[in-house]
Amino acid sequence: QVQLVESGGALVQTGDSLTLSCAASGGSFSNYAMGWFRQVPGKEREFVAAINWSGHATYYADSVKGRFTVSRDRTKHTASLTMNSLNPEDTAIYYCAASRTGTSTTDMVQAPPDNLNWGQGTQVIVSS
Repeated sequence: QVQLVESGGALVQTGDSLTLSCAASGGSFSNYAMGWFRQVPGKEREFVAAINWSGHATYYADSVKGRFTVSRDRTKHTASLTMNSLNPEDTAIYYCAASRTGTSTTDMVQAPPDNLNWGQGTQVIVSS
């Protein structure tokens, strides 16, 4: 089973940029789609971005499209989420997730949570 560890969360100001990283170990991370989700305490976890197995296809939630960029390095078993023009609505715990069987961005977006491997999360706080 793939283990995922996120890093890079921080307290930033509105308009700042921040890059989150996800390091994978074990399993076949590089062969499957992965994505980023976020959750505000008391609210449901929401999809943020997905990238397919090869890294050549991406998909974003409307709320982050044009501001966030997801990428991956299959040789290093890592993934990143670069976030620009951050605003207080982006404040959340960000989770890296990897599909256990799917290879496409659609697979990542539609997968039930139990079909994904999850990291422990990293906190992002955007002050106004």
